[in-house]
Amino acid sequence: MRTPLLAAVLFAAGLVSRAADTLPEGVRRVSVLNYSECFELSNAETRVTLGHQVGGRVLEYVWRDKNALWLDPAEAKWSAGAGLKTQPSAGRFDIGPEQIIPRREVLWSGEWQAEAIGPRAVRLTSQRDSATGVQLVRVFRLEAQGTHLSCEQIIRNVSTEMKHWAHWSRTFGVQGGIGVVPLTPDTRRFPNGWIMYATGPEPAIQFRPVDPNVRQRGAFLEVLGPPRFPKLGFDSNAGWFAYVMPHGQAFVKRYASPRDAVYPEVAGLTLCLWYPQPSPLPVCELEPHGPRNNIPPGGSVSYTEHWYLLPHPFPAAGQQLDLEKLAAQVDHEAK
Repeated sequence: MRTPLLAAVLFAAGLVSRAADTLPEGVRRVSVLNYSECFELSNAETRVTLGHQVGGRVLEYVWRDKNALWLDPAEAKWSAGAGLKTQPSAGRFDIGPEQIIPRREVLWSGEWQAEAIGPRAVRLTSQRDSATGVQLVRVFRLEAQGTHLSCEQIIRNVSTEMKHWAHWSRTFGVQGGIGVVPLTPDTRRFPNGWIMYATGPEPAIQFRPVDPNVRQRGAFLEVLGPPRFPKLGFDSNAGWFAYVMPHGQAFVKRYASPRDAVYPEVAGLTLCLWYPQPSPLPVCELEPHGPRNNIPPGGSVSYTEHWYLLPHPFPAAGQQLDLEKLAAQVDHEAK
């Protein structure tokens, strides 16, 4: 004989089981650190874990058992009641421009909604943010084979005024890699193709910087390690860059970079690399910047990054990357 309590327990268990059974192909619930009920997207080669508890983020982007993202172990101290005592890490996204947009903790570190919407596809939706007047939606889709992850960010204007925000990606890649940025001389705005944000009592932008860890070789700029000041801006409209990591993989981002658009950051840059010393953060931040948008009340705009992990050897001591070979690989395998 079933008691009412037992019946209720069995009913609830059945609901959980049926909910799990109805998840689309390549989607399941997992726990990462102290975050439970995360969505995981997977195929035979790649695993992507999405977090919704502290902003809508990619927590893991794993191929061949290597996570390309730096996920701060301190996030294991997160709890629903106490929140997160450190900055969110790993696959972060945001909106800008950086020096104009108001603080937006609801978007950056608030709780988001998460729902599976198809095979290896999940949608994350923010709360409405009164500071910026928008709500963000991020849609992640992993291909059935390979490492291609589509990361779409939709900016919805939920205010009564025109908004002009732009896409801003702030992905924490693992420390120790080499950044490769293709130059586009016909749209060059910076004398050397890059600038450096100098910090100090009077922050400034250096338009003709010199640093031993940043060099031009042929049609590319290389960032070999942490520069004198960590934030570097680039004027490339190539629509891709690569970050070759010590474990033999190239993290490639592809994205739209229209040449006639307005890029609203202070220096009009199209992408940034923020590459600090290993202490306090063992990361290299990979930051595509989208163009300025005019978003009317009730309107929305969309911007998509395409992520890939490609096998590519890290150069041994005394050697250097074959940049033309890397570019050919990107053209062939990241499209």
